[in-house]
Amino acid sequence: MTVDTAERRRLGAGPGPLPTRWLILAVVCLAQLAVVLDNTVLNVAIPSLSRDLDADTADVQWMVNAYSLVQAGLLLAAGAAADRYGRRRLLLAGLAVFGLGSLAAGLAHSTGQLIAARAGMGVGGALLLTTTLAVVMQVFEAEERSRAIGIWAAVSALGFAAGPPVGGLLLAHFWWGALFLVNLPVVLAGLVTVRVLVPESRAPGEGRPDLLGALFSTVGMAATVYAITAGPAHGWASAQVLLPAALGLAVLAGFAHWERRARHPMLDVAFFRDRRFVGAVTGVLLITFGSAGVLFLLTQQLQFVRGYSALEAGLRMAPFALTVVLLNFTGLAARLLTRLGRPRSIAIGMTLLAGGFGVVAVCTHGGYGPLLAGLLLMGAGCALANPAIVEAVLSSIPQDKAGAGAGIDGAMAEVGSSLGVAVLGAVLNARFAALLPAPLAGATSLPEALSATRTAADRDAAVAAFAQAGECAQLAGAAAVLAGGWMAALLLRRADRRA
Repeated sequence: MTVDTAERRRLGAGPGPLPTRWLILAVVCLAQLAVVLDNTVLNVAIPSLSRDLDADTADVQWMVNAYSLVQAGLLLAAGAAADRYGRRRLLLAGLAVFGLGSLAAGLAHSTGQLIAARAGMGVGGALLLTTTLAVVMQVFEAEERSRAIGIWAAVSALGFAAGPPVGGLLLAHFWWGALFLVNLPVVLAGLVTVRVLVPESRAPGEGRPDLLGALFSTVGMAATVYAITAGPAHGWASAQVLLPAALGLAVLAGFAHWERRARHPMLDVAFFRDRRFVGAVTGVLLITFGSAGVLFLLTQQLQFVRGYSALEAGLRMAPFALTVVLLNFTGLAARLLTRLGRPRSIAIGMTLLAGGFGVVAVCTHGGYGPLLAGLLLMGAGCALANPAIVEAVLSSIPQDKAGAGAGIDGAMAEVGSSLGVAVLGAVLNARFAALLPAPLAGATSLPEALSATRTAADRDAAVAAFAQAGECAQLAGAAAVLAGGWMAALLLRRADRRA
């Protein structure tokens, strides 16, 4: 059993599956939803923040990025800490820190206060992202685990896609602080229910804490993700990008070297010699690379090319997340995963996802029907592939390292998302600059190009150039997802045969 006898006795549960396991899943998914929402919900509030806090461009970038940078840096350390000190204990700590950060952000009166509060929320977010998945792994038996992970993954997809429309609805009725204060009821409910319902679990015999490894992983991950996110704004060859990139890669190399020599390593680097693990991690990296990058580009396509508002664009993208939720909550994706196996599920799911990306890439004009078809394909592919990939990551490491596995999954997802937005955004900008007519040469964005237009023909040419550039970048994302899906499936299939 995944929960020990003492914890079962405390919860009043007998042998067999925990009777409260689905309620526990609902609680941790609610906490997960709040964390993922805060990755994207702030984007729609940028005009309000700039006006009310007198924030310049750099301030706004730090308001948005402080949360994700701190979260990315701490994911590996948070997962290892959960295994060592107890997943329930760290889940409670994550809820408390996330709630305090949300309260401070909602009441902030300056850019500095808001940036610091967002960084605090990132600490809580890192703890929650790792402990929620680790708890799911502990409270569910093997026969139900695929469906539970699928629901957890579906909630993550829902939170990612629902950020802009939820933010737009809140801003239509309240001030920007409501984006953060709305987390407080979720945190309070989570603290009470986790305290009562969730069993404690930890890895036995962990030895001394690997503090140096935690420092290396935090600095290395944060510096690497910062370099990726700063690339489009400062230029990939600028000192603002090259220096943190070199620092991040050097520190991560030092982290790998230290973990090989440490007596009680935070992360066993021997995992990376397992083809199943490498295949699963490849899938995580590339599915998030394509999904985050293409959805970022699709948001711009809907607003700049089709002329929708931010809220309208978010609502029209909702079928993607709703399809993921429907297929996982009904258990259909889990049944298909059981029937097909992980390698086939990943290959078919990533192929559907790439096909959906291709459809939305070429459907820049016309009615909503073709775009809806592409979104449904994307949702079906993500619903099938994502749980299979997460389960492949966690099943390729020992059960008592569930926190570390969740940390690796989260870290790779964070790197993949950042790379997708940065790289595909760079492809978009480069292609857009090449397609602009001579009178608009030098413009680096569509709004800048439109402000320089003098005739209707120039305006139409600028919009057409942006549409073609977006199509090129989205097709590049589709190709990456397709190649990554088949590569991950092949590695997993070979590893299964060898096993």
